[in-house]
Amino acid sequence: MRILQYWRPLTFAGVLACTLPAQPAMAQAVGLGMAQAKHCVACHRVEKKVVGPPFKAIAQRFKGEASAIPHLAQRIREGSRGQWGAIGMPRQDDVTQEEAEQLAAWILSLYRDD
Repeated sequence: MRILQYWRPLTFAGVLACTLPAQPAMAQAVGLGMAQAKHCVACHRVEKKVVGPPFKAIAQRFKGEASAIPHLAQRIREGSRGQWGAIGMPRQDDVTQEEAEQLAAWILSLYRDD
């Protein structure tokens, strides 16, 4: 029984160590999950243009802009016209301000300076 006393903390530490490197991947999965739950993927994909621009193209356009998150959150909630072509983005009334900011932050995280 004394061995179990030391085993539990080691097991927890091992599990924690295994999950720490996965945090960026987990954040990406959560962001994509929210985009799916809020139906963003009906018009957008990560890398491919469907109706709206790909999320990576949005990230590319707004990279390094200090006001990008509030700007994109506003566009998500209020919609926009003429930013990416003839088809406008309708307002998203089912997305809260906090969710819009989280989605915007996730989109911006997709930018990679390749």
